[in-house]
Amino acid sequence: MASNIFTKEQRESIVDSIKKAELNTSAEIRVHIENHCKGEALDRAVEVFSELKMHKTEGRNGVLIYIAVKDHKDAIIGDVNINKHVSPDFWGGCCKTMTQLFAEGRFAEGICSAIEELEVELKSHFPYRKDDVNELPDDISFGDN
Repeated sequence: MASNIFTKEQRESIVDSIKKAELNTSAEIRVHIENHCKGEALDRAVEVFSELKMHKTEGRNGVLIYIAVKDHKDAIIGDVNINKHVSPDFWGGCCKTMTQLFAEGRFAEGICSAIEELEVELKSHFPYRKDDVNELPDDISFGDN
């Protein structure tokens, strides 16, 4: 099962990275992990984005880090308002850093690294607001496959 990939401490470090990032940006970040991905990772990430109702944020500023562990596929996507501000190359750059660490067996560190890259970019376009509400859970979601 995909949920067995991390120790308790690694899960906590990923959730802590999300919480830290969301203290600097009003964007909402989620991580979804499953074992298998039929087809393209980007297509599956779009499906998961919808399933997690990430398009329902007030600012349309959600970001999903999607990983299919056993198929070695990943994608990072953002909602419409984020895509107005970042270049398409940005998502690929975040994935590249993440997958380099994955290749070394450093999965939690790879995800945390991607979250840190997201934080740096997103806080310039979507700064944290005093009235910001955490609209999406910070925990990792896992697929059933």
